[in-house]
Amino acid sequence: MNKNLLSFAILALAVVILVVNIWKPGSTEGEKKTTAPSEESVETTEDIPGAKLSSLKEGAEAPELELKTLEGETIKLSDYRGKRVILNFWATWCPPCKAEMPHMQNFYEDYHDQGVEILAVNLTSMDKGVDEVQKFVDEYGLTFTIPLDEEGTAGTTYQAFTIPTSYILDENGVITKKIVGPMDEKMMKELTGVK
Repeated sequence: MNKNLLSFAILALAVVILVVNIWKPGSTEGEKKTTAPSEESVETTEDIPGAKLSSLKEGAEAPELELKTLEGETIKLSDYRGKRVILNFWATWCPPCKAEMPHMQNFYEDYHDQGVEILAVNLTSMDKGVDEVQKFVDEYGLTFTIPLDEEGTAGTTYQAFTIPTSYILDENGVITKKIVGPMDEKMMKELTGVK
């Protein structure tokens, strides 16, 4: 008897779960139905001031950046058209960034003569200052370009909320991939298509 009762209870529970999953209550006549907009219909979404989410999709042109480097030069992302670019966002206090930097340096030394550039944007507004960035660069022997995001606008534009965050850009400045987390040389090689 108990076995039958247990079997009936399990069967009844399964039916209830099935009914709940199939039956979705609709809105009444007077209520306005809301649905999420389709991907195609979203021109820009500004969840965060300055962050145009639709402009960061794979296949979209990367938003322009204009930042000063550690050497005081002003660079623009568009200056790197014709080259594949690893656009990386990092900070000196970030352990995964520290782990990634030697891989980036090795990759840069091996492949920068094949039309690949690394722009490692330091999130200076969230870091310990330019002197700490310079000390880090010297300690790790970094020779690629280090733009400084002193106002925090580049990090916001590129949604670098978890670091490191990197974007792989093709020769036309189009985003081909976004990577959240550290990369190694093998991954960089695969993502940029170098031989």
